[in-house]
Amino acid sequence: EEFRPRIVPYARDPSKPHRKVLRTRYIQTELGFHERLFVAVLTSKATLNTLAVAVNKTVAHHFPRLLYFTGLRSAKVPHGMVLVAHGDERPIWLMYETMHYIHQHFGSDYDWFYIMQDDTYTQAEQVKALVMHLSINQDVYLGRAEEFIGGDEQARYCHGGFGYLLSRSLLLKLHQHLDSCRNEILSVRPDEWLGRCIIDFLGITCISQLQGQHYHTYELAQNAKPEKEDEEEFQAALAVHPVSDVTLPGLCQTWTRPLEKVAVICTGSLLVQMQIRNLTSLTPAGEAGLTWPVGINAPFLPKSRFEVISWDYFTEQHLFSCPDGSPKCELSGASKADVSDIIESALEQLNSRYQPLLRFSKRQLLNGYRRFDPTRGMEYTLDLLLEAATQKGHTHVLVKRVSLVRPLSKVEIIPMPYVTEATRVQLVLPLTVQDLDFVANFLDMFAMNTLDTHDNALLTLLFIYHPYDAQRVSQVDVFAGVKAMVGELEKRYAEVKIPWISVKTEVPSQVKLMDIVSKKHPVDTLFFLASVWTEINMEFLNRCRMNTISNWQVFFPVHFQEFNPTLVYRGEQAASSSTDFLRDGHFDRHSFAEACFYNSDYMTARTKLAADILDQDEVLESMEVFDVFLHYSGLHLFRAVEPGLVQKYALRSCNPRLSEELYHRCMLSNLEGLASRSHLAMALFEQEQANST
Repeated sequence: EEFRPRIVPYARDPSKPHRKVLRTRYIQTELGFHERLFVAVLTSKATLNTLAVAVNKTVAHHFPRLLYFTGLRSAKVPHGMVLVAHGDERPIWLMYETMHYIHQHFGSDYDWFYIMQDDTYTQAEQVKALVMHLSINQDVYLGRAEEFIGGDEQARYCHGGFGYLLSRSLLLKLHQHLDSCRNEILSVRPDEWLGRCIIDFLGITCISQLQGQHYHTYELAQNAKPEKEDEEEFQAALAVHPVSDVTLPGLCQTWTRPLEKVAVICTGSLLVQMQIRNLTSLTPAGEAGLTWPVGINAPFLPKSRFEVISWDYFTEQHLFSCPDGSPKCELSGASKADVSDIIESALEQLNSRYQPLLRFSKRQLLNGYRRFDPTRGMEYTLDLLLEAATQKGHTHVLVKRVSLVRPLSKVEIIPMPYVTEATRVQLVLPLTVQDLDFVANFLDMFAMNTLDTHDNALLTLLFIYHPYDAQRVSQVDVFAGVKAMVGELEKRYAEVKIPWISVKTEVPSQVKLMDIVSKKHPVDTLFFLASVWTEINMEFLNRCRMNTISNWQVFFPVHFQEFNPTLVYRGEQAASSSTDFLRDGHFDRHSFAEACFYNSDYMTARTKLAADILDQDEVLESMEVFDVFLHYSGLHLFRAVEPGLVQKYALRSCNPRLSEELYHRCMLSNLEGLASRSHLAMALFEQEQANST
């Protein structure tokens, strides 16, 4: 009944003011889900740079969370290791503090806790497989069971040298008794002390098997050579003890046995495929429901012509679907390695199927096609010109078409720093004289979607004066109307202040403008560099907060640009359905005007840029903020389409004094933003019809 869903009624107290509820970033946090396995390694100051480093190199990349616990730490912690020092080398004290620390910091996040020593060599994948087969709804103390010296014959403790597994429920019950165990139980060995504590206060003894799963171990003899250990018990062991830094390399080589491991995996895959074939006939779809390759998801089925996944054509030298849009480009880098690998794999599969009767060798790749199917992986179709040789030496040239699939491998969650939606966003809006017609709409949307909803967002205006307008500002201020609108907003919202900064320049370089704004704000400010055509909304601001991580990632959204309504609708009524907006516009990949980043990250990148250009300010006119982060930050640049950032059609004014690349991008953005090809074709057709009549 604990897992049965129930509806919890919500009743808000009318006497209390309404407060915005902050939801967790991940739904698994809100639902109380736990990670599977936490691993703790007990080490010491003397072995930290030897045994602990060896353990880290062999198993750290297999376990999702691995911490090292020691009494005293060295002056320098080895790279890539998370170390917790308790300040006392006494073994019992180290065990007590470690269990207390694990409960306090990770007790509510993980289902299983694996404790091992730095002189233990563990089969990480087998330990992970073990916990995947165990139920979490019972108290578990699993390891190599040992008898207490002079104690109860029925009681057992888990030997620390071979590692042991504790369930979350046991850890939660044990924590309240740790202080009593420290004061009442006397022991020399920390594993015996922990085992006695669990037995005396919880009545649970160590076991070596549970739910059909065995905890196999192997005790390595003194001066033994691991490469000569061929016993079945050794190969099946989850943990080997004791291990020295001398025996570890040989142990790794002996235990992994790459060829034998691959053979076992391949045999297992074939057995699974045979079972799938046998069971397919019993399914409702019958044998017609069997997909190729067996065990891989079926290909994606498009529901309309707009969802059809296109194939890319390639040869061994060229690719005919290039990232820059050109019809033909040289095959190089990862694409070339991918094509070479897939041709080699095709030959291996052909030879393994037809040998020893036939032996194939490649003469030429005639045609190659590939596409990425998000439901299963990369698909390939190859037309190969082959030379087939028989056992008697006869040869024959033939063309054979082969199909291959490179399936998606195990999905891996990339660790990212935690961010919240409570961060204040500082909007920065640069304005020129050409933008005056659009300012009113921007301020109205800002007031409706942020000020009325009390969103944690502020606005700073950047007035860019041409030198001629700056000289006449005392007589005629071109931004007087905008300043009046700001004054009206500040009267309507008494708690809101919208500052502005005036700048005089002929070339409004994005980097130079950002330099001015950056100096006037704290280093922890989250900037959203906006454009006057942007329609601000809460949905996008939250994504700006979530996708921008200090000292880690900056966010450059690709806004959705609506087409020219005159060309799209040609006098007809615009479609009101929200599902049609993609038909009436496109994502403008040429624009880098919008950006979300922290001031500290910008200042760091800008410092590196300044050292590189050595006061050559004219270089800044050819750069945007995106270029600064791309070449001088080392951060992740997250560039993604943003459907929540919609801009009405407007013909941008492209400044010819900017660099050639920036001017060209601006012109392309204007041209591609006119209308789709079908709309332009229809407009030309109607114009020709009108001219002919």
